[in-house]
Amino acid sequence: MQGQSQQQAYDRGITIFSPDGRLYQVEYAREAVKRGTASVGIRTPAGVVLAADRQVDSSLMEPSSVEKIHKADDHVGIASAGHVADARRLVDLARRRAQGEQLRYGQTIGVETLTRAVTDHIQEYTQTGGARPFGVALLVGGVEDGEPRLLETDPSGTDYEWQAAAIGSNRDVIQGFLEERYRPDLDLDGGLELALSALSEPEDDPVNAGDVDVATIGTDDETFRSVPEDRLESILAEIDGDESDE
Repeated sequence: MQGQSQQQAYDRGITIFSPDGRLYQVEYAREAVKRGTASVGIRTPAGVVLAADRQVDSSLMEPSSVEKIHKADDHVGIASAGHVADARRLVDLARRRAQGEQLRYGQTIGVETLTRAVTDHIQEYTQTGGARPFGVALLVGGVEDGEPRLLETDPSGTDYEWQAAAIGSNRDVIQGFLEERYRPDLDLDGGLELALSALSEPEDDPVNAGDVDVATIGTDDETFRSVPEDRLESILAEIDGDESDE
């Protein structure tokens, strides 16, 4: 009974480590990320692909109101998994940081610099009394000095760089698929196909074009672009055809 009460004390105290060195509230925030719909990032020599499953719970809901991929700057996009409101707060922070860099120095912010600014903010909420960690993970993708970059943020305030990564529900399944299928020489079209195939992997059928949000940032123009639904439909049709031929 005493041990249980001690654990509850560590649960309530965000700034208190448990005897085995754990911050329970941070671990719970990671669980919140796992409950969010999946997002995928693919880095290719030609640019970065961000794709997210934006499941709509009702036919009466406008799909466009479910935001999973955000433009942080002309050359940077952010995909999220977890609490949508937390993601929006961090995206707003990233946008302000990018705008400040442009106004102060007259240059675009680096992808890694921007990610570090976000993770520094996230980390503050792991050691501040009366607050809770952000229950969201982000994939920050963009082009920096002609080089594509893809980084992930964690609720602990840690960032990781990836060639291909998944966050959100079914992460282990999707990440395993990416590790098996990813090739360093993919072009943007190949990255798009891989991202959509990865999101479809936990399901029996490919995802619907209306249920995904996809964007690319190419190295040729270093510009964030949303992929239109008709192009997604054609890519998904090719994926479905390839699976039927196997």
